[in-house]
Amino acid sequence: MKKKYTIQAQPFVVPTTDGKLIEEHFGGATTKQEDISIAHMVAPPGWSEPFQTPEFAEYTYIIKGKKQFVIDGDIVVLEQGQSIKIEKNTRVKYSNPFDEVCEYMSICTPAFSIDTVNREEE
Repeated sequence: MKKKYTIQAQPFVVPTTDGKLIEEHFGGATTKQEDISIAHMVAPPGWSEPFQTPEFAEYTYIIKGKKQFVIDGDIVVLEQGQSIKIEKNTRVKYSNPFDEVCEYMSICTPAFSIDTVNREEE
């Protein structure tokens, strides 16, 4: 009988050049899923990404520290224990301009893809 659960003990560590740790537990890189991706991330102080307009909704839950979002011109800061859903096709910039590490979980529906994140040139 096929098991009706999957335990992920070896997430895919996404190679980065900006000091951010990305561990994908479920999604395109690990399980070839296209409907959802779940990742654990750690953003160092001073980290930021370019603006992007993803073709997926993104849910973020802050485990530790703070994370800043610029969403359609609004500046939103989430702290430990808070979460947010950002609708797909929304222009957003993620950053950690604070003096402490930010640890968080990110869930994307459909799954994160470099082909559908639509990052802008800086």
